[in-house]
Amino acid sequence: MPEVAEHKPVINPHRVSAAWRAYGEASHSEEDTLKSHMPLVRSVVDRMRASLPPHIDIQDLYSVGLLGLINALRRFDPTHGITFASYATMRIRGAVLDELRRMDWMSRSLRVKAKKLTEVISAFEQKVGRPATEAEIAEELGISPEEYTTLLDDVRPVSYVELDSLSGDDEDSNLHDVIADENQPTASDLAMKQELIQLVSERIEKLPEIQRKILAMYYHENLRLAEIAKIFGLTESRICQIHTQAVLSLKSYIRSSASK
Repeated sequence: MPEVAEHKPVINPHRVSAAWRAYGEASHSEEDTLKSHMPLVRSVVDRMRASLPPHIDIQDLYSVGLLGLINALRRFDPTHGITFASYATMRIRGAVLDELRRMDWMSRSLRVKAKKLTEVISAFEQKVGRPATEAEIAEELGISPEEYTTLLDDVRPVSYVELDSLSGDDEDSNLHDVIADENQPTASDLAMKQELIQLVSERIEKLPEIQRKILAMYYHENLRLAEIAKIFGLTESRICQIHTQAVLSLKSYIRSSASK
């Protein structure tokens, strides 16, 4: 995957006005907060665009992200012990994911291919009791390592979205939906969130070091794939493949644990 030149796309001010109209009039303080946090929308969408096909209108996703930011402004409760930036990032990403699901932008064949690969990884890892290597899954599939890396490239778009999913069978069930954004989350919401966090944390600890580092850099340090590639001295395409393998391993582990 060739590196894309650095760019700073502009969020159309007319789209901002339309987003506000969807939520009613804004106070001066809300407008000021929106303006100061608009770079969050650009950052979240630009990082997600790495997994999207070229026909997706990024400007439309900026508009949806703005709605997520406004939603965060109206619902944020500082007593919950989370910063507004963190909360807004979650709401923006959730809004964009919801829009992508509504658009059904992933083809059926891609979904089937990704589901089959996840099932193979899950079955193998349950058998050996540890995360599988790429070479092992390639052998399990009866294909060459080169063919397997091509397969990882093919299913890469699904992996970026599916990290939010809780089960492979329900495409509409995801972490964003389960963690309620009401002012008083229920005990069951908190328990489910904690259980999922524990499952993912346990599995991440068992992943190969390079996979753990890439996940941390991408999801927690908000580095772009091109930046991570430079740190490791690898191509951006190779970083994408390693990321996909890690996410599919996490996905299969969560699904197998949920079915027990």
